[in-house]
Amino acid sequence: MTSAFGLLCRLVVLAVSFAVGAAQAQEWPKQQPIKILVGFAAGGGNDVFARLVGQKLTEKLGQSVVIENRTGAGSIIAFDATARAAADGYTLLIAPFGATIVNPAVYAKLPYDPAQLLPLSIVASFPFVLVVRSDAGINSVVDLVAAAKAQPDKANYGIPSVTFQLLGEQLKQRTGAPFEHIPFRGTNEVLAAMLSGQLLMSFVDPGPLLGHLKGGRVKALAHSGSTRFPLLPDVPTMEEVGFKGVSMDSFMGFMAQRALPEAIAKRLESEFIAMAKDKEFADKILHHGLVPVGSTSKEFADRIAREAPMWKEVATRAKIQLQ
Repeated sequence: MTSAFGLLCRLVVLAVSFAVGAAQAQEWPKQQPIKILVGFAAGGGNDVFARLVGQKLTEKLGQSVVIENRTGAGSIIAFDATARAAADGYTLLIAPFGATIVNPAVYAKLPYDPAQLLPLSIVASFPFVLVVRSDAGINSVVDLVAAAKAQPDKANYGIPSVTFQLLGEQLKQRTGAPFEHIPFRGTNEVLAAMLSGQLLMSFVDPGPLLGHLKGGRVKALAHSGSTRFPLLPDVPTMEEVGFKGVSMDSFMGFMAQRALPEAIAKRLESEFIAMAKDKEFADKILHHGLVPVGSTSKEFADRIAREAPMWKEVATRAKIQLQ
């Protein structure tokens, strides 16, 4: 009798929860503007991308979308705020690769549980490009590794964040070359230091790099993606040049609070997928060095589950742990 009553209570709770979720989904997004939380400052790559997405969502949903920059701690503040937000579809989070995959790998403790966040879709992706000065006399990754081993005191590279450091450490672990990182505040500073002769090489994101490549002062040896990058079709992947296992397909995704009603989550997933297929939107983000993807929520979640342990292992071997 007690067991039957307990089962009945659970069924009632489930029914009520479903009814509440359905009601919320029916009203959404009519009630208020949608916020997209960005963990970085206005004007940066994440912010620009969020604004392009926000503009498209506004057109499709008929509701205004506002960008809210919650800067600090490599996007941890924005992730924490989203984990604590109401699960009503009015708070979305731009979830870049570094904050989604790398932060749990390198931070001893996070203020939120990543399981509190629901992956919605990977909207765009991009590789990191391995570059050297054009006058360095280095024409391949093999040359670079040889130069680093011949002159270990000059085997350095610049990093604007720990994500780049992990990729550099992956190359170091794969080749045995004595690469050492030097921190900088951004990719433009890294490129400036390389051009002034302070750095041997660096992995950099495509957006800030393209102008320098056209100017001919830097040379791209390979990139970290799994396939050729449309904006640099002549630059091979690391695997293509014989360095299998040195790979990082970075991305720009979107997340929400885990308890988001399924109907709203599915609607957002479908909007992100459609957005990635929209030629006008795809052309805009390609201009910023991003390739449209449009994954499902499950594909995004599967990728996190697959890659998080791998990068945790790289960080552990490199003894990288942040507080």
